[in-house]
Amino acid sequence: MSVVRTLAGALVGLFVIAAATDRAAAEADYPVRPITLIVPFAAGGPSDIVARTIGVDMARTLGQPVVIENVAGTGGTIGAIRTKRSTPDGYTIIIGHLGTHAAAVAIYPNLAYDPSTDFEPIGMIAGMPVLILARKDFPAKDLTEFASYVKANGAKMAHAGIGSVSYSFCQFLNQIIGARPEFASFNGTGPAMDALVAGKVDYMCDQVVAAVPKVEAGAIKAYAIGTAERSPALPNVPTSEEAGLAQFQGSAWNALFAPKGTPKSIVDQLNAALAKALDDETTRKRLVDLGSVIPQGEARSPPALADLVKREIAKWSEIIKATGPAAKNPEASRR
Repeated sequence: MSVVRTLAGALVGLFVIAAATDRAAAEADYPVRPITLIVPFAAGGPSDIVARTIGVDMARTLGQPVVIENVAGTGGTIGAIRTKRSTPDGYTIIIGHLGTHAAAVAIYPNLAYDPSTDFEPIGMIAGMPVLILARKDFPAKDLTEFASYVKANGAKMAHAGIGSVSYSFCQFLNQIIGARPEFASFNGTGPAMDALVAGKVDYMCDQVVAAVPKVEAGAIKAYAIGTAERSPALPNVPTSEEAGLAQFQGSAWNALFAPKGTPKSIVDQLNAALAKALDDETTRKRLVDLGSVIPQGEARSPPALADLVKREIAKWSEIIKATGPAAKNPEASRR
């Protein structure tokens, strides 16, 4: 019996060694096939624009295509769940943001993932100032009139799904001004913005990246930006403080994450490719021209992103508690 046990133990040991060797070889050769970058919203929104912008440059560095896959639904949580459940080998990653990796925790009490433990942070891409926007023919001429009008008359607010940046920030706005709008939900900021441009909804809060061209073209109104300083991309748009609503402060962000358990060597390789993309003159100019704030130095590291996620979860949990009941969408629940 002892001989059998010894032989069995030896075979198990060989299997373990072989598996470890295979994993090491896979890490050393990474990447050998295309990498899927999940965008948890429909095409055309801020996250999609940023993902496609950095994906081109990262693909050159990694030597493999970075394929964008739009997995829209439930404020981005469907795409996040899909990523969490993917094999942690570096071939499926996600562009997450304040909504998917912070606000969703408070909005969905039975969320099927924990942003702080179910993902490997790869790195911050950029900060995204948020604008208060309205259809081009909305009657209010400035933010003070906007707040009074919406509170007194009601309005239809567009958002990219419960838990998205557009939802969270506009709920924050509604809380400040005492508004109780009608909600119009879309599977991404792109479709929500299309509805705003078409005049089918009255207002929304959106990251500056997707809004710049439409504001400049006069297709929509921009009442204020929620930062301490004006954006170089939209210098004529006042800050929220200048516009008379100093409480509306905050910036969204986009970052890359991999499923929990993705080897550190692969995460480091992806982080290096991202950093190179952010330092590329063409890529950087494209993001900055759209109003993005590019991180520098240690702010680009995986540990810095991990810390940011924890801080943002705490911050937005407090904000969302004050805006109303949590969502009860079964698609985002634990299964």
